[in-house]
Amino acid sequence: MVYRQMYDAVIVGSGPNGLAAAIVLAQAGYSVQVLEAKDTPGGGCRSRELTLPGFVHDVCSAIHPLAFASPFFRTLPLEQHGLRWIHPPVAVVHPLDDGTVMLLKRSIQGTAATLGNDAQRYERFMGGLVSHWDEVADAFLGPLRPTLFRHPLALMPFGLPALTSARWLAEHRFSDKRTRALLAGLCAHAFLPLEQVTSAAPGLMLAMVGHVSGWPVPQGGSQSIIRALQAYLRVLGGEVVTDKEVTSTDDLPSARVVLFDVTPRQLLRIAGQRFPAHYVRGLERFRYGPGVFKLDYALDGPVPWRSAECLLAGTVHLGGTFDEIALSERQIWQGIDPVHPYVLVAQQSLFDATRAPLGKHTLWVYCHVPRGSTFDMTERVEDQIERFAPGFRERIIARHAMNTVDMELYNANYVGGDINGGVLDLRQLFTRPVPRLDPYSTPAKDIYLCSSSTPPGGGVHGMCGYFAAQSALRLLRS
Repeated sequence: MVYRQMYDAVIVGSGPNGLAAAIVLAQAGYSVQVLEAKDTPGGGCRSRELTLPGFVHDVCSAIHPLAFASPFFRTLPLEQHGLRWIHPPVAVVHPLDDGTVMLLKRSIQGTAATLGNDAQRYERFMGGLVSHWDEVADAFLGPLRPTLFRHPLALMPFGLPALTSARWLAEHRFSDKRTRALLAGLCAHAFLPLEQVTSAAPGLMLAMVGHVSGWPVPQGGSQSIIRALQAYLRVLGGEVVTDKEVTSTDDLPSARVVLFDVTPRQLLRIAGQRFPAHYVRGLERFRYGPGVFKLDYALDGPVPWRSAECLLAGTVHLGGTFDEIALSERQIWQGIDPVHPYVLVAQQSLFDATRAPLGKHTLWVYCHVPRGSTFDMTERVEDQIERFAPGFRERIIARHAMNTVDMELYNANYVGGDINGGVLDLRQLFTRPVPRLDPYSTPAKDIYLCSSSTPPGGGVHGMCGYFAAQSALRLLRS
C-alpha cells in the first residue's frame, strides 16, 4: 500500500476509541491514518489462541453491553462488515452459597422474581430508570456539556442514586441479601470501594443496559468488533498501519491534527515537550486505579456449576454477599491481594461454537488486585470458582495467566494493570485527564486525547473517540 505524505488526521492507537475517532473524521471527508504499535489492531479488544489451538480467548474485554448499546456504534453499519451479536438467555448470574441465584435478565420483572422481598421495590426503581435510558445515555456517556441539562427531570431518578455509594444504595433502597449481592457484583465493575460516593453509578448503568439491550457476545471473539470497525474505516478511505510504535512526535507523519488513544503517562512521554508546565503537572497528577489478574482456560466441558441457572448466562459474578465483595474491593485499595477475591467469569463458548473445538469450552476470568501486583492469584480465583462449581479444576485442560505486569506489556494503556484508563471516581469522572472545558483538547492546538482517560472512561463503546473527533473537527473546519 502506498501511504500519503500528508494527512488531515493521524490517530495513535487502534483500540475502539482510536478507530471510532478515525471513523468520525473519515465520515467528514478528511484523510486519516491510524498507527498501531502491535501487529494487529484492537487495543483491549483482541482475541487469540492463548491456551491451545482451536480455543479462541478474548485477551481483555469479553462481554459487551456498552458496545452493543453505544450511541455511536449503533449508527455504524458494522453488521454489514461481519459483526454478529449473540445474546445469552441471561445477562448475568450471581450465585450464593445457599444455592440462591440472582439473574439479571432483559425483563425487569424476570429479574425481580429472583430478588425475594425486594421484587416489587426493584421493579419500581429500575423501571423508573430504564424508562429514561436514552436521556441517561446521552448525558453520562460523554463529557460535561450544556445538553446535559436538557432533561433534568428525566435524569434525576438516575443521577441522585448514582451519586451515592453502592453500600448506601443497597442498604437504603433494598432489604434482601439477594438484591444487595447482585448490586455489589454490578457496582464492583467500577474498581472503587463500595463505600465510596459514585460507586453506585456504574452498577446502575450496567443494570439498565442489561434491561434495555442485554449483555451480548460478539461471535468469533472481541476481535470481531475491531475487524468490523477497521473494515468500515477502509470503505471510508482511512488507513490502519500496524507494527508502528510511536515514541515521539518525530515518529508521526505530517498531519493537521493528531489524536492519541493513550493514557496521560504515554502522552507525556511522546508529546510532553509540546505542553506548558501547568498541563504537564496536571497530567502527572492523573491517578491510575487498581489492576487485574487475568486467567483463560481451555476446558473439556462446561463449568460444573452447582446451580444450573449459571449455564444460562454469558457472565457470572462470584464473591458471595455484598459484605464479602465490599471487603475484597476495599482490600485492593489498601494494597492487599484479597484471599477471597471478587471474580468475573465469562463463558462465551456456551453460546458461540466458534470459540472452542466441539465438546470443549473456553472460560474467561479475572479478579481485581492492587495496581502493579505480581502476586499469583490463580489458586485463590480457582477456589472461588470451586466454591460455586465443585469439580471445576478437573475440567481444566490448559490455563493462561496474566498479572498486572503482563497486562501492561500487552497494552501500554493498562498502567499497573489498570484496564479503565484511570480511576473513575467523582474527581476524575468528567474532569479526566485534567479539568478543561474541552477535556479532549490540549494546550497544543493540534494534539487531542481520545482514550479512556477522557470522558466517559473505560469500556468498549467508542464514545471517548467520538467526542474527541468532534473536538478535532472544529479545528479542521476552521
